[in-house]
Amino acid sequence: MPGFWDDPKTAEVQMKKVKDLKSWVDLYNAVQAAADESQNAYDFFKEELVTEEEVDAAYAKAIGQVENLEMRNMLRNEEDKMNAVLKIVAGAGGTEAQDWANMLFRMYQRWCERHGYKYTISNYQEGDTVGIKTASIEIEGDMAYGYLKSENGVHRLVRVSPYNAQGKRMTSFSSVFVVPLVDDSIEVTVNMANVSWDTFRSSGAGGQNVNKVESGVRLRYQYTDPYTGEQEEILVENTETRDQPKNRANAMRQLRSILYDKELKHRMAEREKVEAGKKKIEWGSQIRSYVFDDRRVKDHRTNFQSSNVQSVMDGDIDDFIKAYLMEFGGAEA
Repeated sequence: MPGFWDDPKTAEVQMKKVKDLKSWVDLYNAVQAAADESQNAYDFFKEELVTEEEVDAAYAKAIGQVENLEMRNMLRNEEDKMNAVLKIVAGAGGTEAQDWANMLFRMYQRWCERHGYKYTISNYQEGDTVGIKTASIEIEGDMAYGYLKSENGVHRLVRVSPYNAQGKRMTSFSSVFVVPLVDDSIEVTVNMANVSWDTFRSSGAGGQNVNKVESGVRLRYQYTDPYTGEQEEILVENTETRDQPKNRANAMRQLRSILYDKELKHRMAEREKVEAGKKKIEWGSQIRSYVFDDRRVKDHRTNFQSSNVQSVMDGDIDDFIKAYLMEFGGAEA
């Protein structure tokens, strides 16, 4: 269409819509192809041209494609399509809690790699001796927020601590916060009069060279809830680059994401219609336990659990995400 790219921002919005529609068409075609393949396998089996195992495999593939389409249907809110900012904060407990926060940090990085998602470490603060105190990553990929919103809450670790001389079983907690990463097409109002800045020296993840200048930025925003009148200070830290202006811009983008997320939570609270008997979804509540000695990871909202702890810690959390979306995803729409 002539003139389509004359307004790049409008064109980009339209291209995103086209891409979204194409993804639905591709998913439908995949389901149709798998169903046809399953039917053909059954017909060939009756003619003794394929084995029963091959029929079972074709059927399992078709079921998997249908389930993928069902789960995608749970991600139909505007924000689900966005990229995500994921922040991990170690709970009380010093070394043990900071080590646990770092393990979760690695788990989400491995999850991104499994799915071919791009991630950028936007803030990283090392622990006193091991692990991390807090870290944030920006994650870019198809439905990144839609999938990762299931990770919001407190994650509990139970294990025999390698840092305890008596070999005692210890419990540690870390909080995970996930918000959609807004772009320029999303309108968010920031009152610049309520913004203040601090700067500090920063070191990168993995013990990179200590920065000699104060390139790390700390944004403080005095926020007043427009619905309740409650006031709070929003704190955003960014050490992504050695360029302070870029870090300031990144911090402002994350502030806009947080403000957008607050509005989303208000909308969710207004429209929440969870069926009677279902567990209430509490943002910030304990959602999952990782019990290493018993080889068990259990999600307390869905009761889904896995006995393959190592696989989970290597980023294999898709079944937990799927269980959450299939039980609660429709209630958020």
